[in-house]
Amino acid sequence: MNPTKLIVHRRPSLRLQTWDYSWPWWYYVTIVVNGRQKILGSVVDNKMQFSSLGEIVWDKWQGISKQYVGAEVDDCVVMPNHFHGIIIINDQSVGAIHESPLQTETLNPVHEEYIKQRRHMTLSKIIGWFKMNSAKEINLRQRTPGCTVWQRGFYDHVIRNEADLHRIRTYIQNNPLQWSLDEENPDNVRD
Repeated sequence: MNPTKLIVHRRPSLRLQTWDYSWPWWYYVTIVVNGRQKILGSVVDNKMQFSSLGEIVWDKWQGISKQYVGAEVDDCVVMPNHFHGIIIINDQSVGAIHESPLQTETLNPVHEEYIKQRRHMTLSKIIGWFKMNSAKEINLRQRTPGCTVWQRGFYDHVIRNEADLHRIRTYIQNNPLQWSLDEENPDNVRD
């Protein structure tokens, strides 16, 4: 086989193609445990009970704003085998959540310094930090160095407006109540 003609298989991007994920905005993410293993806790009486590994995930998510000064975390929920959360990338040039960055001229500057600064605040980098550091600590706790904790990638949704934010917050808050019906619940696998 000719090594210069290697075929690289790439999965299609799940990202919104018209969106720059370094833009300051509100983002909803879902991250799933590798193999959908229920290692983060269990739902008891419609309430999530964290395992020690679920506590690690919670703590690392809360640590995002310490690691990334321009980022905040909003509502989130650790479920037995996945995680939902809202993350906010802040910037002074963004007004209220209902103002779309696509309509704001100040969010598309060509100034080189701005571009360099924004590279440090992309959603993927923040989620990558979260996944890497929570996985390291989980593997330390379980004495399984190097094991894969999270599935590759993550689901994201750019929050469109206040109504969308309200719908997502409600979904996050009610997620433990819906666990018995959740498609991420391995007990719900249908043939």
